[in-house]
Amino acid sequence: MATGASVAGDRGGGAVYRRVVLKLSGEALQGDAGHGIDVGTLERVAAEIRDVHALGVQMAVVIGGGNIFRGVAGSTRGMDRANADYMGMLATVINAMALQDAIEKLDVPVRVQTAIEIKELAESYIRRRAVRHLEKGRVVIFAAGTGNPYFTTDTAASLRGLEIGAEIILKATKVDGVYDRDPMQHPGAARYTDLTFLEVLTRELKVMDAAAISLCMDNDLPIQVFNLTVPGNVKRAVTGEPLGTLVASERWRAANREMGHG
Repeated sequence: MATGASVAGDRGGGAVYRRVVLKLSGEALQGDAGHGIDVGTLERVAAEIRDVHALGVQMAVVIGGGNIFRGVAGSTRGMDRANADYMGMLATVINAMALQDAIEKLDVPVRVQTAIEIKELAESYIRRRAVRHLEKGRVVIFAAGTGNPYFTTDTAASLRGLEIGAEIILKATKVDGVYDRDPMQHPGAARYTDLTFLEVLTRELKVMDAAAISLCMDNDLPIQVFNLTVPGNVKRAVTGEPLGTLVASERWRAANREMGHG
């Protein structure tokens, strides 16, 4: 098991990343309700994004839709997989609109871009426009995944992160990192602090799906996995505090050590 902490060291409370992608599951918005959107949870997530935005970090958000509808689950019940996945994409748009509203109420500029055209509700995804929004200090929420069935929002986070030149993917979950077994079912599960992409794939660890991990591995885009339910953790992640599990290549770690990040 790999050991150690994130190689991105704290710079006196300042951000160590210039541009990041925050990956949120749809379940992150449901709170304790078990489904739908919990307003209190939504407001807390928006406040976390505001605090990171205040540091001058350019933030994009990729959001799932599992709190409303999950395409894979629909297909297992007899629905056509492609049709079910498109329904799941629409669920992510609902979540994106809700998050946009919550962020705007905190006086933070935000735009939603969708991978499927819904021009009455949001902009269609255009990479250059998304980058320009980030450069102007706007939070950008990417909805509808990649716009294609059979691909998850994890893969969308990896793809969008690479397209916009993000320095890291911040994967916010309900647990404090990556474990060798499901910690909800196995109290003795051990948490990894550092992993390589190859370790994730060969050990079949549930970080992101294999397509997303492979995309990050091939393009050297690190992933920080941490617990979203702990207040302030998103800010801690961008300021380089050791938390959760860092998935990165040895080359990336070495480069960051040379720059004095660890």
